[in-house]
Amino acid sequence: MTSGNIRPMSNVSAEATAKPAPERPPAGPAQAIGAGMVTALVGFTSSFAVVLSGLTAVGASAAQAASGLLALCVTLAIGMMALSYRYRMPITLAWSTPGAALLAGAGAVEGGWPAAIGAFVLAGALIVVTGLWQRLGGLVAAIPVEIAQAMLAGVLLPLCLAPVRAVQTSPAVVAPVILVWLVLQRYAQRWAVIAAFVTAAAGAAISIVAGHRHLDVGAMAPRLELTLPHWSWQALIGVAIPLYIVTMASQNIPGTAVLASFDYRVPWRAAMTVTGLGTVIGAPAGGHAINLAAISAALSAAPAAHPDPKRRWIAAFTAGASYLLLALGSAALVTLIATAPAGTLETVAGLALLATLAAALGAALRSEHREAGVVTFLIAASGVGFAGIGAAFWALLAGLIVRKVLR
Repeated sequence: MTSGNIRPMSNVSAEATAKPAPERPPAGPAQAIGAGMVTALVGFTSSFAVVLSGLTAVGASAAQAASGLLALCVTLAIGMMALSYRYRMPITLAWSTPGAALLAGAGAVEGGWPAAIGAFVLAGALIVVTGLWQRLGGLVAAIPVEIAQAMLAGVLLPLCLAPVRAVQTSPAVVAPVILVWLVLQRYAQRWAVIAAFVTAAAGAAISIVAGHRHLDVGAMAPRLELTLPHWSWQALIGVAIPLYIVTMASQNIPGTAVLASFDYRVPWRAAMTVTGLGTVIGAPAGGHAINLAAISAALSAAPAAHPDPKRRWIAAFTAGASYLLLALGSAALVTLIATAPAGTLETVAGLALLATLAAALGAALRSEHREAGVVTFLIAASGVGFAGIGAAFWALLAGLIVRKVLR
């Protein structure tokens, strides 16, 4: 005899076996700390060769270039730690890689290394003014994308040709570097440039062991080489203004957009003040410019850094602390690279910039005003300056004129 109140056996079994899903324990800080360390390592190793090439091109000695790398690491580290802690956001900073590429293309400036230092100071001052005066930031943002990107692409082209030239001068070292980079591009793209650098460092070590080159151990200790700035109008127009524009257009504005994609609103005035003052302070030691990180910003701001958006600032703070540690090895790194065969450093720098060159060329030629972009690109790539002013400034000016006429 059955009762209408008795529930079917299947339902009883289902309810008996159903259990609430166990709550996942909250993620600790270890995940964010690890992401911050990766951010610093990738940011440093992927473009330090570009920085050294740029500083050397405008007149820095090996010791001054090492000092510049040290100053950049320290200033961006302190700025990153201060901003991320104050605003509880994963605000990551970096040195201006496009700016360093610009320096490499500009070459020696009128007035030498002291004039380059003066240009760095002015670029930093302009960044500070941009944060305080909204109109200046609007003027930079009003520069057509295809013109700014074409100028950047033209500046990058000579650097990206360096691996091709280096194969002819130092094939035994350069060919393995390119091969390792190519393989890692296929299977682990994030680590391709790092692996290429490690291969180049191994080549330098082999040269030392074989007795072909001498390692100056005394130069491996980190130290600052201070230089009083010299004010040269050629350097101010040909270096400072293009450096400011390319840093704003290729780093600060995209960096803001990257963080906005993860729902973070960058405190613009504070960020520009910190990076601008950091540039001014680091300039006498050889630091050319620091700014908001663009590409590496996602490493600390994405959910992979921490599931809780309010805890991702720890990743940026850790990245800053990691840069302080990397700063201690800057002089040793420069000394080791100096022992490598000719073209090795330039090869690593060129490989690191290939993706940036591709993106810049795509943006320059995608617009309907591609003729103006092509003119800008060709003048910047030529490296030919006039009246002591570098090609980048004339490329920007010519591109704007051609665009205006053809419209």
